[in-house]
Formats: sequence, C-alpha cells, structure tokens
Amino acid sequence: MKTTKIYDSGHQWYVFARDPEKVEGIIDTNQYMVKAGSRAILLDPGGIEVFAAMLTAVLHHARVDEITDLFASHQDPDIISSLGLWEQALPDATLHTPWLWESFLRHFGSKNIKIKPIADEGGTIELGEVKLQFIPAHYLHASGNFHVYDPQARILMSGDVGAALEAPDAPMFVDDFEEHIDKMKMFHQRWMPSNRAKQDWIQRVRQLNIDIMAPQHGRLFKGEDVQRFLDWFEALPVGNAIA
Repeated sequence: MKTTKIYDSGHQWYVFARDPEKVEGIIDTNQYMVKAGSRAILLDPGGIEVFAAMLTAVLHHARVDEITDLFASHQDPDIISSLGLWEQALPDATLHTPWLWESFLRHFGSKNIKIKPIADEGGTIELGEVKLQFIPAHYLHASGNFHVYDPQARILMSGDVGAALEAPDAPMFVDDFEEHIDKMKMFHQRWMPSNRAKQDWIQRVRQLNIDIMAPQHGRLFKGEDVQRFLDWFEALPVGNAIA
C-alpha cells in the first residue's frame, strides 16, 4: 500500500492508498491518518480486506500506543468493516462515528471498543494542540455522515464527496479537472440522493479555508481545483435514479 504525506507542519496528514495487492473487483479506497505529537487518529480506516496492509503501513509512522482514536464517517463496509480487527490491535482506542450508526457498526465484529457518538450538528476532537472538526454531511450519501476538517492544515477529508471511480494506480492528485469529471459524474449523480442536502453541505464548506480536499475514493483536489469541484457539484443534479 502506497503512503503519501500530504501535510507536515507541526503535525502530519498521511493518505494510505493505491494498494497493488488489492483484491480484484473491490473498489480502491483512500485511508487517512492525522498524527499530532504522541497521538494519532485513523480516518475511515478501510475494509477488512485492507487491514493487514493498512496496519503495516501505519506502523511505519506511528506506534500502536500512539493510535488513540478512529473515525468512521458512516457505516459502509469499505470504510469500517475492519473495525473488529482494529479493536483487537488497538484495545484502548475510541471510535468517533455518527450516533445513527453506533449499533450498526457492532455488526463488524466489534464487542468492546469505546464509541463516542457524534451528534447531528457535529463536534470536535483535540489531538494535543490540533483540533479537528466533524462537519455534517448528512445524506451525502449516508443519512448520518460527517467529514473531517483541519483548520490548521486547511484539509477537508470529504468522504464520498469528490470520489471518483478509476484505476488503483491513478495519480494521487487531480491534474486535469475537466478530464476528471467523467470519472466523478456517475458516482455523484447515482450515490448522492438529495439536492437539498448537497446545497446545505456546499454552503457549509464554502465557509472553510481549504487547500486540499481529500475524498475516500480516487484523487485528491488541491488549490483552485477545490473551488472548481464545489462549483461543478453545486450545478450537478443528483439522485438520478428517481425519474
């Protein structure tokens, strides 16, 4: 699994992705870690099929005892079906997840992990001097859903918003936005069910200073491509399975 450091100034952001040994037929995913001093949080740490590769990659950058927290943006298996294994590896960790999915996530082999449910309006987590914000993204595409914003690094981990379906050896960052649209359009129109929820999210996110938008699938957006994405998504009709 490839590791890319996308921020390093006082604390670090890592993305773990582009696994050449990924099982064929399973969508490629981006997993993230934020490390601040002696604490780290794993963001959408992935499905059960990538657990071994993820654990190996993560331990190059943080000790087991430093990984104090996990975050699951929603209940999908590609995000958190590895929970039971992380619980065994990190018995003292706390999972932050929408309150709506707390009992559902226990189905992924979890028995004892401490869960700190996130209220609908969002919240924060402090890792030393770093404060991360849980930004509501309900119905995009899960009915209980959050993104993670780091105001110091100006990074928004945006879950399925911004996701693209493409080859697992794709570059880490978007290099031609217009060309990239074809890889995003169907995903957003089919998986995002609510234009009203989309506009609510866009209104929230436009108030943030974002240098990098980091989705769970495909390439990351940086610089002017962040605003290009927001403009494109704002104009895109979604929920197209309903005639």
